[in-house]
Amino acid sequence: MTHWFHRNPLKATAPVSFNFYGVAGSPSANKICNDLRTTRARLLEMFTDTTCNPEIMKNATDAYFSLLQGFIASLDGTTQENKLRFMQNFKWTDTLQGNTPSAQQDAIFELISMAYNVAIWHTKFASRLEVHIPRLITPAEKGRDLEPRVIDTYIVQCQAEAQEVTIARAIELKHNATLIAALAFETANFYQKADGTLNTLEPECSSKWRKYLQLKQHFYMSYAYCYHGQTLLSSDKCGESIRSLQEAEKCYSRAETLCKEYRQTKGPGSTAKPSEQLFFTKLGGLIKNTLQKCERENGFIYFHKVPAEAPQLELKASYGLAEPISFEFPVLSEQCTPEVYATFDLTKGAKDEKAKPKREEEVIKPMKEPDLKPQKDTGCVIS
Repeated sequence: MTHWFHRNPLKATAPVSFNFYGVAGSPSANKICNDLRTTRARLLEMFTDTTCNPEIMKNATDAYFSLLQGFIASLDGTTQENKLRFMQNFKWTDTLQGNTPSAQQDAIFELISMAYNVAIWHTKFASRLEVHIPRLITPAEKGRDLEPRVIDTYIVQCQAEAQEVTIARAIELKHNATLIAALAFETANFYQKADGTLNTLEPECSSKWRKYLQLKQHFYMSYAYCYHGQTLLSSDKCGESIRSLQEAEKCYSRAETLCKEYRQTKGPGSTAKPSEQLFFTKLGGLIKNTLQKCERENGFIYFHKVPAEAPQLELKASYGLAEPISFEFPVLSEQCTPEVYATFDLTKGAKDEKAKPKREEEVIKPMKEPDLKPQKDTGCVIS
């Protein structure tokens, strides 16, 4: 479903050598530095490798993070900061800010930034990213990836998109209309919440993303009103059913308009094509046919007055809500022992990158992400 979901670009990063000449005072210390370099490069390769699966990604992530934590966790039995934490400078772009990077000489910045990319690649893990952020020495700038508004939006979007899978499955298995309406209503609320989180962010970096969130909100509100209308009809409330379906038609039309605006809006990220997907177009036909059925039955059987106001949706799904899966960092690598840690001598040949003269604004080349072709769309199955 590469053309159904909007995706902001992966974060890009400058190469890191971990060459601590003079500081790494033993073969074991040098091996840790070499392994950090190779496991980092391997993990970065996995982000753009079309053959990578969750198991491969987890193995690559664990291999790097288990070593990187040797620069973060206390290894000398004290409560002081790890002496290696501020040794290496790291540069990362932000998903909404183009190719100009943020830089911090801090291993925690690297841990969070790399975990952010893992979360983008494997979005079910995104809800655990905020744990380390308060420990950063340099606070996040407005609009950067580590800023609360951006993180919160990613988290809520992940919840909403996971919920979409549940809705598609419920429709495919022909669950009752009440449940589908409730799931769609809660999903629409997720998208509305995500959009509201971005409403104070600068339009030049958030407008496209917000259009996507808004079109999804209206699309699922349309679903909610459509299936709620079916529930009302089954309860012989034909007039209210017609009004609910009219509101579904209104929301669907607004979603179509937002799809066009989204395609025309410039901004970071891929451009999804939801209005061209069968799952989208089938809803329009379902609303039309159900509304016509209700109007016929009202004209022949019920003779109910159609309310002027749309029904207030107060729907709550009793089951089927998507739950996030907890993400756990790997245990510290066995290489990172107190004995090896003691052989890192910061007084010998330490490389203070902060002392370098400031160059012109640096630009990091974006990651070349694979252009995946959409698979056959059945109209309900999201894969």
